[in-house]
Amino acid sequence: MRILLVEDDLEQLEPLQGILSEAGYIVDAAEDGEIAQWLISQKNYDLLIVDWMLPTISGLSLCRQYRLSGKNAPVLMLTAKDTTADKVMGLDAGADDYLVKPADLVELLARVRALGRRVPNWQGYSLRIADLQLHLAELSVERSQVKVELSPREGQLLEYLMRHPNQVLTRNQIEDALWECGMEPESNALTVLIRKLRQRLQLLGAGDWIRTVYGMGYRLNPQESN
Repeated sequence: MRILLVEDDLEQLEPLQGILSEAGYIVDAAEDGEIAQWLISQKNYDLLIVDWMLPTISGLSLCRQYRLSGKNAPVLMLTAKDTTADKVMGLDAGADDYLVKPADLVELLARVRALGRRVPNWQGYSLRIADLQLHLAELSVERSQVKVELSPREGQLLEYLMRHPNQVLTRNQIEDALWECGMEPESNALTVLIRKLRQRLQLLGAGDWIRTVYGMGYRLNPQESN
């Protein structure tokens, strides 16, 4: 899951970015509203975590503009503004959740997981497509009671494909989803990663679920077991 974290206080931004990355999320960070606005115009995010009081563009304005643009990823507002009126204003601006600083990190991660589950193919703490189940917390994929471990990057790739089943995804779309802003993958990095993930899925009899669409990209083509 790709997250945009917007926080102007570096003493809070850097540790929080590290904790979210350790939890397996791909995290882009912005220190002000203007940078966040540019990142939003360049990338598709699965979740935004936004401070209210930001330089250049406030988190409240950023949230309103995000909703007016038609984008619908969940927004978690993380702010020191703690009155009931503040919370109402934040939620009415388009935030899906509201957490007051200083936030308990365990609670914050739980709220991130909860917001990330707002896709139809979530079941419990796993993503499920047909009879293939991805356990994100333990980085494993399971089918017919056989479980295979994944590397963090393999897990991120499979998660992205499972969130967009039956869709042709271009190489640029996949690279944008998996690599943080400012990180340029090597030219063959995605090809190698796709091959490794296919090898893992082959152990479950699902290696051919990832189809190459020549000249375009890749598509996850789920198949029910016989």
